Amino acid sequence: MTAVIILTLIGVLLGLAIALTVRYFGAPVDPLAEQVAELMPGANCGACGFAGCNDYVQALVSGKAKPGLCPSQSADALQKVCVLLGVASEGRAEKVAVVCCSGTDQYAIRRAFYNGVNDCHSAMLVAGGSKGCVYGCLGLGSCARACPFGAIEMRADHIAVVHPEICVGCGKCVTVCPRRIIKLVPKSAPVHVFCSSPEKAPVKRKVCSAACIGCRKCVKAAGENQMFINGFLASVNYENPPSADIVAVCPPKVLRTEAQPAASAASAAPAAPEAPAATTAP
Repeated sequence: MTAVIILTLIGVLLGLAIALTVRYFGAPVDPLAEQVAELMPGANCGACGFAGCNDYVQALVSGKAKPGLCPSQSADALQKVCVLLGVASEGRAEKVAVVCCSGTDQYAIRRAFYNGVNDCHSAMLVAGGSKGCVYGCLGLGSCARACPFGAIEMRADHIAVVHPEICVGCGKCVTVCPRRIIKLVPKSAPVHVFCSSPEKAPVKRKVCSAACIGCRKCVKAAGENQMFINGFLASVNYENPPSADIVAVCPPKVLRTEAQPAASAASAAPAAPEAPAATTAP
């Protein structure tokens, strides 16, 4: 009984000490900050430019940040935050990530077989990765592991695919991709160019039969200032994108509406060249 009484007294004294510490030294709770915090998604993805949702809330309440920086916050929650802060609601264009590459195992050759740390940055250190195209997806899933929403799928044919219905455009995958082939684009854009190689057509087609050949057919078929050719690579003007019908004019089928190569791509493009004798990278 003596031990029980002593432990009870210690517990009471510690409780009083904590209560007094909070009462006289604790930080005051801001009711406005609590209300704004309840309207945050709690993903702590850092896409807003702050360390987490709580830091963003404090910046909002203090006037150091504007509402609308959180890509995963719903439009209704954003409107409520604006009402609480007494500021005008600003329109926000939803964005999604796109992996600009068509280099699956069916189309892209492998110059070696990488056998090391399952990370794209590590593979880049070993002769630039295993694929013949030095601008293509390395296929080791660094972007998928970085995505806090599970919006990126690593396919069995060694290419990353973003599911736009899940992606909120936080940009985490963009920052971790060592090849810089993941782009944040407007969610409303109907078509994308799934190739990132700026090389001339004969050079890139030697290592990937699904590469953009820079034929300019998309530029001619599109409206004014809807498609461009940067060197030997087509690009979409996302401020004035073409309609989805334009995908029919692309010979190698790299101008598509979705990430997965179209079924007709196999017939439109020759099979990937045979890879050289495989070597194992340490």
